[in-house]
Amino acid sequence: MKLEIAVHDVAGIRTALDGGADRIELCQALTLGGLTPSRGVMEEAHQSGVEFRVLIRPRGGGYQYTGSEVSAAVHDIAVACEAGASGVIIGALTDDGLDRPAVAAMVEAAAGRTVIVHRCVDVLLDSGAVTPAGLASTLRELGVDGVLTSGGAPRAIDGIGVITELAGAADGELEIVVGGGVRAEHISSFRHTGVSAIHLSASVATTAGPAGPGGGEDQILVTSTPLVEAARAALDRQTSSG
Repeated sequence: MKLEIAVHDVAGIRTALDGGADRIELCQALTLGGLTPSRGVMEEAHQSGVEFRVLIRPRGGGYQYTGSEVSAAVHDIAVACEAGASGVIIGALTDDGLDRPAVAAMVEAAAGRTVIVHRCVDVLLDSGAVTPAGLASTLRELGVDGVLTSGGAPRAIDGIGVITELAGAADGELEIVVGGGVRAEHISSFRHTGVSAIHLSASVATTAGPAGPGGGEDQILVTSTPLVEAARAALDRQTSSG
């Protein structure tokens, strides 16, 4: 299993890299579940030398997008590719399931780079709108490379049964990335589930100075060196134990 750290600022890139991350998911606004980062931050990640994938999410508040929002996402994917991303994390829903035309447009825009469908799938798994086997089949049909999921649960550790079933249904043809409230002490539980990577933000809240009346909350999330290192150590223990 690889260690993927979600970071939303320049400082987090270096912290994740120094702490032993295999790659990063680059976004902004972690408190909103993540949004598309700026090109400047992407270029900083590229210069650091770490492998990075870019979250493509044009706004918060759900995953059903207008045609204009899909167009913006497609453009953002092109920017991410130009900035050196090894892949993108995408997703879109309709009332009934994955938005196939939107996902297809995003896959095409990625031009052969890795495409992972993000936790919009947890909406479907949680509601029972799709089974793990059905989701795996749909993802393969759409030509994506994998999925980031908590198994439809608020925390991935609580969705481990669904995650294991999904990995089994994928049969090695999809990259299964586990994310959602993951902590270092949870990692050993995923050892025999067939997942490809562990995903976490490894973040803590801190104060970055007063934001004033127009700057939002004073507290921000920052990537924590001890939390990244603890996750790295937990993964290394799984490797050394065979």
